[in-house]
Amino acid sequence: MNNPLLADFATPFDTPPFHLINNEHFLEAIKESIVQAKKEIDQIKIEPESTFENTIEALDRSGKKLGVVSAIFFNLNSAETNDEIQRLAREISPLLTEHANDILLDQDLFGRVAKVYADKGSLDLNPEQNTLLEKTYKSFVRNGAKLNTEEAQKLRKIDQELSQLSLKFGEHVLAETNRFVHFVDQEEDLEGLPEGIKEAAAQIAEEKGKTGTWAFTLDYPSYIPAMTYAKNRGLRQTLFLAFNTKASKGDELDNQQIIKDILRLRHDRATLLGYASHADFVLEERMAKSPQKVMGFLENLLEKAKPKAEAEVQEVLEFAKKKDGLIDLKKWDFAYYSEQLKKEKYSLDDEILRPYFQLENVIEGVFQTAKRLYGLDFVENKEIPVYHPDVTAYEVKDESGNHVSVFYADFFPRTGKRNGAWMTSFKGQYQTDGVESRPHVSIVCNFTKPTKSKPSLLTFNELTTLFHEFGHALHGMLAKGTYESLSGTSVYWDFVELPSQIFENWCYEKECLDLFARHYQTGEAIPEDLIERIKKAANFQQGYQTLRQLSFGLLDMAYHGQSPEEIKDIRAFEEKIMKKTDLLPKVKGTMVSTSFSHIFQGGYSSGYYSYKWAEVLDADAFELFQEKGVFDPETSRSFAKNILSAGGSEHPSILYRRFRGRDPKPDALMKRSGLIAVK
Repeated sequence: MNNPLLADFATPFDTPPFHLINNEHFLEAIKESIVQAKKEIDQIKIEPESTFENTIEALDRSGKKLGVVSAIFFNLNSAETNDEIQRLAREISPLLTEHANDILLDQDLFGRVAKVYADKGSLDLNPEQNTLLEKTYKSFVRNGAKLNTEEAQKLRKIDQELSQLSLKFGEHVLAETNRFVHFVDQEEDLEGLPEGIKEAAAQIAEEKGKTGTWAFTLDYPSYIPAMTYAKNRGLRQTLFLAFNTKASKGDELDNQQIIKDILRLRHDRATLLGYASHADFVLEERMAKSPQKVMGFLENLLEKAKPKAEAEVQEVLEFAKKKDGLIDLKKWDFAYYSEQLKKEKYSLDDEILRPYFQLENVIEGVFQTAKRLYGLDFVENKEIPVYHPDVTAYEVKDESGNHVSVFYADFFPRTGKRNGAWMTSFKGQYQTDGVESRPHVSIVCNFTKPTKSKPSLLTFNELTTLFHEFGHALHGMLAKGTYESLSGTSVYWDFVELPSQIFENWCYEKECLDLFARHYQTGEAIPEDLIERIKKAANFQQGYQTLRQLSFGLLDMAYHGQSPEEIKDIRAFEEKIMKKTDLLPKVKGTMVSTSFSHIFQGGYSSGYYSYKWAEVLDADAFELFQEKGVFDPETSRSFAKNILSAGGSEHPSILYRRFRGRDPKPDALMKRSGLIAVK
């Protein structure tokens, strides 16, 4: 058969020809691309002598077709999956793992890399070349190149098993999310829910064949508003229990044994390579460097945040008692009474703000923000194929009209899409022989869908989520490196959240909000007093939210910072670790771990702390924008040059100092979060 994945893409900017691709094309394309990649590796090995150009650079250039085909497949497995794609993933993933191990455990190839590494003192390398050499050599060593044959075989087996287990973990979470739906028959049971949310619930019910009722799912745009606004305590309890027991019910979708298997295999792999734990292995290549430093960082934040969090919880307890006589506040009550309290304190809630955040206007606003900061223009291009009708494709151009990137935007929940929001890429940026290949970048979200009477109106949290993911996208789009493995978001994991988290700050700035925040019915600009209320409410329950993030980081480190031999019972272990951060009564039967996809399916194992770590960087970096002006051209150019375009070309500490003129100071985060007084 003619396989469009193996041919040159006859599409604008060589984008994936989604309109021609069928599921049956993937396995053949992966296998053939592996064959091509192996030929490229063989060519490296027959060179008469090892040089930086014919070994290190050649390795970075190898496997480009395989990289593109793999990216297309696994991006679809996250955003537009089905049973067939999931079955293919279970077949394809081991092939890719085996291929990676064939390269990294190849002793002849490693010998060539080691030779160049040994000669580095005599080579005239620029900083980016030196980084590539260091990264290439370490990637071989950290993936078993120094193991003997028996140990190498053991590592191969571990990697194969881990690749399957992480896929299975994610499949279980998605299946649990998709199979739950709760119908409400009586409209009085929806008291407190805004009309737009009720209309969306009626639309879901209609789609599921139950016209005249209201349906709630575990997708965020359905779940979060119900937990925030529904006065019906029973409804909140039902949804909370469903959401927080995902993949933990002892049935065929239970993830508890999978977690134990993943932890055991990760630990075995780390010790096989000479590390004390998986966390020690991971953190060697992070800014934090060690589990001890991460724990010190988390414990320091915990010490500062916990008293504030305890006071905030007490305030909600007293408010619930005063408002409704509630004396046994449960976890399914907290979001509801917090929202009521915020409304009372600041005359602010999401329903006041939603009308000003029509999705189409927000998209235009985020584009305008990028234009004012970095001179980018986003032009919709209907000639670029997309993988679902909900997806919109854009060409990104610079101030001179030059092509910068392709950008895909995918905003609404559907059955084949996992929950949450993420940025990804279909192709990275790199240069070969002076010819530049520009990136194809995508953001995938799960926002409130339009209804029959209303457009998609975002909550403020959804607004900041869009800006967050777009910040990641800018990191990818503005890449200007030579080597793909160092380009764009290919940076230390505890640095990668800086571009995303700093971009959220513009959501609180009048100069930015004035670009797009207009009432969807009247066209009225968001009132200045409403912006002031947003700013005043920014620190609302920051202690509690900080504690929540720390609880996930501490749980992650507890799982990966020690031998898992003592972890006999996932539920009991989680409860023990979360005890010092849990300020509300434990709900029997609930768990975080079994749907903690960040660390068991994504790449955040021993890395969840990085969200808070990067907050220190983003708060400190944004202070400079505040000092100079949030759209100051000089500061914007410096951030683009030294952070966004630089990718992983040098150590992040060097890049940050180049932008800021000094190391980051944690006081900026403490002040912004209200954890220390502003002097």
